[in-house]
Amino acid sequence: MKRIYIIFLVLVIFSCAKSQKEESAEAQEVIDTAITVSKTQFDGENMSLVELTKYPFNDVIHVNGMTDVPPNNKASISTFAGGYVKRTPLLIGDKVRKGQPLVTLENTDYVEIQQEYLEVAEQLNYLKSEYNRQQTLFDEKITSEKNFLKAESTYKSTLAMYNGLQKKLRMMNINPQSVEQGNITSAITIYAPIEGSVTKVNISNGTYVAPSDEIMEIVNTDHIHLELTAFEKDILKIKKGQQIRFKVPEASDSIYDAEVHLVGTSVDATDRTVKIHGHIEDESHLRFVTGMFIEADIITASTEGFALPKDAVVEIDDAFFALVLKEQTADGYVFDKVKLEVGKQTEDFVEVLNSDVLTDKKVLGKGTFMILLE
Repeated sequence: MKRIYIIFLVLVIFSCAKSQKEESAEAQEVIDTAITVSKTQFDGENMSLVELTKYPFNDVIHVNGMTDVPPNNKASISTFAGGYVKRTPLLIGDKVRKGQPLVTLENTDYVEIQQEYLEVAEQLNYLKSEYNRQQTLFDEKITSEKNFLKAESTYKSTLAMYNGLQKKLRMMNINPQSVEQGNITSAITIYAPIEGSVTKVNISNGTYVAPSDEIMEIVNTDHIHLELTAFEKDILKIKKGQQIRFKVPEASDSIYDAEVHLVGTSVDATDRTVKIHGHIEDESHLRFVTGMFIEADIITASTEGFALPKDAVVEIDDAFFALVLKEQTADGYVFDKVKLEVGKQTEDFVEVLNSDVLTDKKVLGKGTFMILLE
């Protein structure tokens, strides 16, 4: 019995000693992790305190592309009949109205077409009278059907030629009625088919322009859109109506909003990509031009989580830490180094998965890295 008592006494003494040792170790751990920042250092280095906040984390697909306009907002100016440039008052960047004169061409071929039209017009008057006369004679059985059919054929073929030449003159912007009155010109004027700005000028005075040549280009930038390129592996995630956030890296650091409007239905065999058409939100206040390089993120999904600013989180040896305010005194601030479990990250925020350790607590939002480095 006495022996059992002695063993029990030894166990009690050993247990108390162990408990005191653990309490001493815990106290030592708190002392070791506590970090003090003086008020002078806090204010001098513009440090700040932040709290855990709700933040949307997006699943995005990174794409590139260009700004462009719809086909109806772009016009390539050419001529139906070749000629020499007589006058071109416009330069790149000039604004033009629909119907405004763009360039004047001159050629002797224009004169020949008008002369041919006049000759056919004069023949038509005679042939029409002859046709009507032969029809009357045929109806009264005075002339033969052969004579009537010949007059009819000659009249209708000449009428077709007349209408064709008239159409050709109108396409050259020459008024047929003016030609019939004897006003023949050696020059034609080409007019703007749309309103916009001149983006290309490929001619100068005296240049010969063939019907296949592009004289100039006009672009109306009232409706700028995005033409983006997505890889084949991502295309099934992209749908109409998804949000696009994009920037023009060579021109600005600003982020702009757009929306997926059309998704291509075929894959380019060369680079295995698909075209994405995006509409820019509130484009009337922006000054984009066509052909600007775009970097964009298409947001395919979005979740909200608790997060801290990126400056408040420090990565050390593949682990993430934050400094949580333990105590604030007249002389400074005392922080605890707390390990975090992180999820998604953006350029500005880090998702905190074990957010319960930071609930209702303040965290050092700026200067964390330098303090932990020290």
